[in-house]
Amino acid sequence: MIANLGNIDAAVMISLLLAAIVIGFWSGRKNNDAESYLLGGRSLPWWAILGSIVATETSTATVLSIPGAAYGEVGMRWIQIAMGYVLGRGIVVRVFLPLYFQGKLFTAYQVLEKRFGGATRIAASLLFLVTRNLGDGLRLFLAGLVVHTLLGWPFEVCVLVMGIITIIYTVFGGLRSVVWNDCIQFVIYMLGGAASVFIIANNIPGGWTELSEFAQATGKDRIFEFQFTLSDPYNIWAGLIGGAFLTIGTHGTDHMMVQRYLSARSEREAGRAVFLSSLVVLFQFALFLFIGVELACFYSQSGNVAPGEADQVFADFIVHHFPKNTGLIGLMLAAILSAAMSTLSSSLNASASAFWNDFCLPTFKQPPGPRTQLNSTRGLTVAFGLIQVGIGMWAINLDATVVRSALTIAGYSAGLLLGVFSLGVLTTRAGQASALIGAGFGLATLLAIQFVLPSYDWNIAWPWLAFIGSITTFAVGQVVAIFLPAKSVS
Repeated sequence: MIANLGNIDAAVMISLLLAAIVIGFWSGRKNNDAESYLLGGRSLPWWAILGSIVATETSTATVLSIPGAAYGEVGMRWIQIAMGYVLGRGIVVRVFLPLYFQGKLFTAYQVLEKRFGGATRIAASLLFLVTRNLGDGLRLFLAGLVVHTLLGWPFEVCVLVMGIITIIYTVFGGLRSVVWNDCIQFVIYMLGGAASVFIIANNIPGGWTELSEFAQATGKDRIFEFQFTLSDPYNIWAGLIGGAFLTIGTHGTDHMMVQRYLSARSEREAGRAVFLSSLVVLFQFALFLFIGVELACFYSQSGNVAPGEADQVFADFIVHHFPKNTGLIGLMLAAILSAAMSTLSSSLNASASAFWNDFCLPTFKQPPGPRTQLNSTRGLTVAFGLIQVGIGMWAINLDATVVRSALTIAGYSAGLLLGVFSLGVLTTRAGQASALIGAGFGLATLLAIQFVLPSYDWNIAWPWLAFIGSITTFAVGQVVAIFLPAKSVS
């Protein structure tokens, strides 16, 4: 436990955190209406959007849990899921992006209103808001636990520090601030990961040669598993099919991602960012999985005692084996904080955008003035920030199993929304009743898989949940459409 950082490490960490606030104020200079605040004036370059997409989907849990997975029994097999991401994002570019660039849209769910009606738009947006804020509040809780362990600060202080810094730069800078900070935060945690590779290798007795022999002897260098088992998330079938459906749902229908596409200069630039992000994520997972293999070799060969939980192994190494007061510990702490804040900032801005455009704006007979819209969306950003900080602090009272279950439920939205969007894109007969009833059955099916089937010793691995949720929603919606065909939507 690090109760007090060395001067150099503290300076590095504090400087990087203050830089986020400075970027927020600098980015906010051009915000004069809701469009510039929520969509960056639709003028952001593709490479910045790419960095923001990757940083947004990378949380503290990713930075620490992916090495933990490779340290355990998974090894490098996790990368099969990232291969599914490449396939899925190719489909997002070809099928979903054209929908969002037909007209001047502000949220993903306006597409559903055009196809089905206002009730479907509201239901989809509400599902996004509830699951996004619940999930990211719990991720903030997990990040707070990590920072509490590393720094020795009170847990509540850790959550507040991350929450307040993120709220400040998001409120003042809007999406521009989120995107530029995401890019910097992406560079920070990738630099931290690259530095970790060499630091861990230098601490392994026998170095790179011993590492290579260990990986081969234990099978941790094996990437592909071709045997199909529905309960195993780490085979090629779960990776390609489950991973593809998951990323189509998260990157094709989740407004937190769609908001970035709408901020691009054109559909072509948005497509470039989406597809190339899958390749960057593939490399990123390979990097952090390799760190996990290194950690497994280090703790097995060096005689050091590893912590009981695999997720804690990387943090344990940072605490006890990183060079002290060289700036590297400060860099890694900043990397962990950056991973948490990049997800949180994106969530706050997207939640404010969805709530304002899907719930507030339609209630006005005449749209409010630009300044009113700007101030309203900033106020909503603060409100959602406080909600997520509140969830993060409240979660300390929950059992770890409850937290994991809640995070799983928060992930249901990807499959359900994908099923609803598929009904709209692939069919003409399905109407609003089909979409809503189909989504209801999809949700019931996922809840049964999580809470009922395990009692009968039937377990379905998590990569299949988005696939099952979307297929159930689509199939039931099609059946309902036979009896309740679509009516024209004015």
